[in-house]
Amino acid sequence: MFKFYKPNVVKFALNSWPPFWGAGIKILSISDDFREVKVKLKLRWWNKNANRTQYGGSIFSMTDPVYALMLMGILRERYFVWDKEADINFIKPGSSDLFADFVISDDALASIRHGTENGDKVFPEFVVNVVDTDGEVVSRVKRVLYVRKKPRYRESE
Repeated sequence: MFKFYKPNVVKFALNSWPPFWGAGIKILSISDDFREVKVKLKLRWWNKNANRTQYGGSIFSMTDPVYALMLMGILRERYFVWDKEADINFIKPGSSDLFADFVISDDALASIRHGTENGDKVFPEFVVNVVDTDGEVVSRVKRVLYVRKKPRYRESE
């Protein structure tokens, strides 16, 4: 699987995926090293709530698999990577298209690699702001992942 796990393939697959497409979610870009992803949530008549603003479930969904997929692209087949926990804080209504920029830092990667080198599991936390077309924060989402090196790649104890 991982020989086909390239940014352009992942972008195409996610943009073709019915839950994303139907919700108006589009992956705008994935960096070659999987360290940065840009996502857009288009405001459509079918993803508005009763107040005519972005449906909260769509806002939450636009952040759902992104950090896990980024880490899978960075860490490759040597690690298990799963979403574990998430929390969203709705700050203001989203009355326009929305955007989120996901970034994984050098420090975060070093911490994950160090924490998992002997087979331990780690639970890195990432926070992403979802902003409107004016750059104002609409919601803040915290994602907690589960990361563990696969047994065949662990250091001998």
